[in-house]
Amino acid sequence: MADAYIIDAVRTPRGIGKQGKGALAHLHPQHLAATVLKAIAERNHLDTADVDDIIWSTSSQRGLQSGDLGRMAALDAGYDIKASGVTLDRFCGGGITSVSLAAAQIMSGMEDLVIAGGTEMMSYANAEAARDQAEGKAPTLMGSHNARLDAAHPQSHQGVCGDAIASIEGISREELDAFGLESQRKAARAISEGRFDRSVVPVVGDDGETLLDHDEYPRPDTTAEGLAALKPAFAAMADWAYDERGTTFRQQIGRRYPDVTIEPVHHAGNSSGVVDGAAALLLASADYARVHGLTPRARIVATANVGDDPTLMLNAPVPAARKVLAKAGLTKDDIDLWEINEAFAVVAEKFIRDLDLDRSKVNVNGGSIALGHPIGATGSILIGTVLDELERTGGRYGLVTMCAAGGMAPAIIIERMSKEDAQ
Repeated sequence: MADAYIIDAVRTPRGIGKQGKGALAHLHPQHLAATVLKAIAERNHLDTADVDDIIWSTSSQRGLQSGDLGRMAALDAGYDIKASGVTLDRFCGGGITSVSLAAAQIMSGMEDLVIAGGTEMMSYANAEAARDQAEGKAPTLMGSHNARLDAAHPQSHQGVCGDAIASIEGISREELDAFGLESQRKAARAISEGRFDRSVVPVVGDDGETLLDHDEYPRPDTTAEGLAALKPAFAAMADWAYDERGTTFRQQIGRRYPDVTIEPVHHAGNSSGVVDGAAALLLASADYARVHGLTPRARIVATANVGDDPTLMLNAPVPAARKVLAKAGLTKDDIDLWEINEAFAVVAEKFIRDLDLDRSKVNVNGGSIALGHPIGATGSILIGTVLDELERTGGRYGLVTMCAAGGMAPAIIIERMSKEDAQ
């Protein structure tokens, strides 16, 4: 099987995902996607007619985020009309999946040059969700609300699931707050040392004005005392009757786990931030890279997908990591850097404990608690982040995984290319 190489990775800064507050919230989602597509073409001097496909991830595909954002953004970015595009949804996991599918196309020999990535305007998606809730509809960005499916696989709100997992695992709020505080500390250090500078490209308005050139969400002044004072975010949500039958999210979990008392422990300071953002990665075959003078930065080693209990929803990253390690013929000791998305602090904390990982190798530049989680784009962002850090530190292997609604998790392992390997 042929190798698939990562040539480059770019992302936008992450803007606060609230309309009227975030620097990017007034933009069309297509604008963010076009920003990274333009950047990756210009940085690598691409003839965009050579781009075989653009595989894009967007989770909330409705309204402005519908209509195959990958293809429309490519046209908006000035790509040749020959560059095709498709847009997928694996909830939070889509940004990894877009890269995995791009790699599979190249490794199979079907394509030579593919761009993968994703976009999510949480400011827009949440405004739509708020409108649904005002109309009495179930909140979005969670599992199914089909009565027949719920009878077999009761599903809940992700935040309530996070609280339930913490209760089951005996992980305290104090421990989760400590994790959130550490995420802020590591992100502040990474920003001050310029660790994101290679990948971050500014978002510019139609008039040429720079709208955002840095991550807007981090709170470097966060303290343990401040986190302790925050009220739990999902206590009321647990008992909200989300359907016409009066079913609550607590009841959904209780049907499968009747002995669990759900203690509310997650809040804004130990959960992923609501942000807007986009990311893109350029992947190529060895032949295309050689002929066109592109220098590979990393090789795709292995990818995997796993489904787990949809009722608790967030526990699939551990089996996904084990599966992708087995596919790669590697052990956890071979991995130099781990990126586990900080959807909620308990997801990352449980991941570290279950795999008995060295914490100094996990999310070394902070994660979504400090930097934010633009749902469909985050996986692509994390792959770029681990690549940059492997290059900075001289590490070899990085593993990226994340939970996704429906009880899923994709995973991917990349190998940094040395200068000798890339030649």
